[in-house]
Amino acid sequence: MIFRIAADAALLIHLAFILFAAAGALLVIRRPWMAFVQIPAATWGAFVEISGKVCPLTYLENYFLIRAGQSGYTESFVDHYLLSLIYPADLTREIQYLLASVVVLFNLVIYCCLIYRISAGRSQT
Repeated sequence: MIFRIAADAALLIHLAFILFAAAGALLVIRRPWMAFVQIPAATWGAFVEISGKVCPLTYLENYFLIRAGQSGYTESFVDHYLLSLIYPADLTREIQYLLASVVVLFNLVIYCCLIYRISAGRSQT
């Protein structure tokens, strides 16, 4: 039971990391210090998508599932609602490249706007 809960927790952390890597730049608008965490997260997310590597959180999830006596993802609440978001069935290399590009471009636009806003504020003083 405890390993199943740990597997679900690892999956939720995985989803939170993906969301933070993809859209965390929006948090940086209000909390600029978060850029020191978000930029490496977005870089790692793009690297994993482009390289086709497996995120260590995936290994952690599977470790806990195996320890729970399961061979794969069964239909729990978390599995049913989140697994298809993190592990789409039709995920191809082309889609991974597209996802990586979207993550990089989205974050780049946000950070460029932030840099512009900061530099515009400094030039007015």
